[in-house]
Amino acid sequence: MTVHKVLVTMTLVSPASLVAQTGNFTLEQALSAPFASDLTASPRLNRFAWAENERGKRNLWIAEQNADGRYQSKQLTSYNQDDGQEIYQIAWTPNAENLVYVRGGDSEFPGKSNPNPALETAGVSQDILLIAAAGGEPRKLGEGYDPVISPVSDLVAYIDRDQIWSVGLTTDAAKTAPLLHTRGDISELTWAPDGHALAFVSDRGDHAFVGVYDLRTQTLVYLDPSTAKDDAPTWSPDSQQVAFIRQPGEPQPSPANRRTASPWLICIANATTGAGHPVWKASEGRGSAFRELHGTQLFWSEDNHLIFPWEGDGWLHLYSILSSGGKAELLTPGNFEVEDVGFQDPKNLLYASNEQDIDRRHIWSVSTSGGKPKQLTKGSGIEVSPIAAGHNLAVLRSDEHTPLRPALVDPQGNLQDLAPQLIPADYPGANFVKPEQVLFSAADGLQIHGQLFLPSNARDGKRHPALVFFHGGSRRQMLLGFQTMGYYSNAYAMNQYLASRGYIVLSVNYRSGIGYGLDFREALHYGRDGASEFNDIVGAGRYLRSRPDIDPARIGVWGGSYGGFLTALALARASDVFAAGVDMHGVHQWQIPASWHSSHDPEVDAQRLKTAWESSPMAYMSSWHSPVLLIQGDDDRNVPFSQTVSLAKALQKQRVEFEQLVFPDEIHGFLLHRHWLEAYKAEAEFFQHHLLSTTQSK
Repeated sequence: MTVHKVLVTMTLVSPASLVAQTGNFTLEQALSAPFASDLTASPRLNRFAWAENERGKRNLWIAEQNADGRYQSKQLTSYNQDDGQEIYQIAWTPNAENLVYVRGGDSEFPGKSNPNPALETAGVSQDILLIAAAGGEPRKLGEGYDPVISPVSDLVAYIDRDQIWSVGLTTDAAKTAPLLHTRGDISELTWAPDGHALAFVSDRGDHAFVGVYDLRTQTLVYLDPSTAKDDAPTWSPDSQQVAFIRQPGEPQPSPANRRTASPWLICIANATTGAGHPVWKASEGRGSAFRELHGTQLFWSEDNHLIFPWEGDGWLHLYSILSSGGKAELLTPGNFEVEDVGFQDPKNLLYASNEQDIDRRHIWSVSTSGGKPKQLTKGSGIEVSPIAAGHNLAVLRSDEHTPLRPALVDPQGNLQDLAPQLIPADYPGANFVKPEQVLFSAADGLQIHGQLFLPSNARDGKRHPALVFFHGGSRRQMLLGFQTMGYYSNAYAMNQYLASRGYIVLSVNYRSGIGYGLDFREALHYGRDGASEFNDIVGAGRYLRSRPDIDPARIGVWGGSYGGFLTALALARASDVFAAGVDMHGVHQWQIPASWHSSHDPEVDAQRLKTAWESSPMAYMSSWHSPVLLIQGDDDRNVPFSQTVSLAKALQKQRVEFEQLVFPDEIHGFLLHRHWLEAYKAEAEFFQHHLLSTTQSK
């Protein structure tokens, strides 16, 4: 309250100036910048649209060119509450005059029940809405998700209650009806270029089909059905054929950690008869297990090339073959990984990668038929989600100061933010420290990448408290700037805030994460198969304890999800190193049925269960002595809430000091901004009590 009065009376000094002068900022300020997502380009008129999350208030934004060709942005929707209702799956109509989007539900698991963390007593819904690009009130088209608009008509297909539905853009929402009735978990709706048919995936558990529904004849055909798992349908430019990816069927879900498998294939089938055949097959060994991109997996260019991801050389790259088959040509050679792929024009692709800058992302382009890739952006920032509207290129960008935001890229690679007015006046990003790239050795010698956040007083000759941060996933990578997912963008801001409070923070990119190749991601004996990441935990602790600016008696650890697992593992097996921890929705026992995969061999399963237990924090409760704060929402769809319930009971039995913060009806990645603030405030207070308030060791 005192600070508030000072800011009000000092009218000649802006909030941003005060932050710059003092170097101090609040947690609310650190998390105040908006986060952009779902950048999409219109099929004509060179427009862009995206979703913004401003402190929990989520809205749709658009940028369009004025008379002199310069872009201007505006907010289309006017949702003004931190209500936990996401906006996602944004699609343009063919004339670029309207947008369709989904509001509500769970964007990660859109077919599940609608989360209601704001405890709205009237309930919440998952709505498909239409809004004009010129502005106005949105109109509800129906309830469901995954809306796809026909390229030649006003028909919108979407998914609701495991069926495909349709509605016209001018139709009243009450008149929606199922387009067809079928079995399976439906996904990946894809219109034929001429609009005559709709392809989709029907997942039946241990196998999956690609189906095609013909609107002209109202008939359904499944393409070359088999015992395999088929997905990623993409149409030929003439709308006559569908290509798709085929992986071996699995009686049980396949283990997450696998370096090889029965080789996957690319198949092509006639969209009318369903007759199909393979056109390419991965080789045995490295790359035989399919590794997906973020977003679209398979592309069919106008010059009849199929472009796809493959790890044939141990790195996730783009390859190209003719639709008639043949040898795959590597489009993106080198020791780096590719993500966020899309067409720049009919014969060229855009993609993000960490080439020449392994702990960042930049944008590149390459011809669908091969040739040397061209770098389009570079520097100390991070650029992802490239998309073209006509000859104009836009990306989502972040850096060490500011989270993900939309920007134009000019031919020289210069970036121009599309909505700079969204950044609050008192946002303290200019005072954030520049994270340093560090490399250290795990206990078994593996080289680990990290980012080190040093407080402003780090070189005062004193020993400082330190924190280790572990991301979740585990298929994630923290970067030398704001991460490109909302969850980890918040975590980056929290690490900046902790550094401003006097902690030296080490963010660890442990084994089984992405960005460093197949062998690093598919690390031997990680997770439930031996918890080999504990070597990285030990290595991080040794690295910090070896620094003369760190107090070895005041090292804490925090993380969420898989990072919560590693936090709990660190506290359970190395309480002598880690003095306190904050465990957000972590996994604590791997051997529960949802976390392991039966081989149907009793002896093998018994050994796997034993290994899973020995890989779990719960197996080491007798050596857990350090205090911990547990945080979780009880509508978590990623990690069962029972994991925290079981750990709390075990901690109580062991007489370990612990605190807990539980959010009723909140999911894994908190939907309410105020819940992030409450969780991080509790974390900061917990560490202040256990690390900052303790006496410095000599």
